[in-house]
Amino acid sequence: QVQLVESGGGLVQAGGSLRLSCAASGGAISIYAMGWFRQAPGKERDFVAAINWKGSTTNYADSVKGRFTISRDNAKNTVYLQMNSLRPEDTAVYYCAADHWGRADSSPGPYDYWGQGTQVTVSS
Repeated sequence: QVQLVESGGGLVQAGGSLRLSCAASGGAISIYAMGWFRQAPGKERDFVAAINWKGSTTNYADSVKGRFTISRDNAKNTVYLQMNSLRPEDTAVYYCAADHWGRADSSPGPYDYWGQGTQVTVSS
């Protein structure tokens, strides 16, 4: 059973940056694809970014392309989401997830394990 814990969220002004981390325990994430999703109040959970098991393929939502970068350090069992040029519409709870199929899937369905989330608030 893989446990995922997100960190790095907080309050930032528009145009600022944050780096989220997702630390895994209970198993090596090297065989999993990893994804980031977000959920704003009253809205569905949306895909943000994903990276395949070996880090050779990434996938981004159109709304974050060119601003966010997903990366992974399998030696540290950690996945990161670097968020630049943040906008108020990026405000949400951000979740990381692990997918044993190993693909950088944008759908939440294939993901087996989820973290509890970290709040990101971007002020205008």
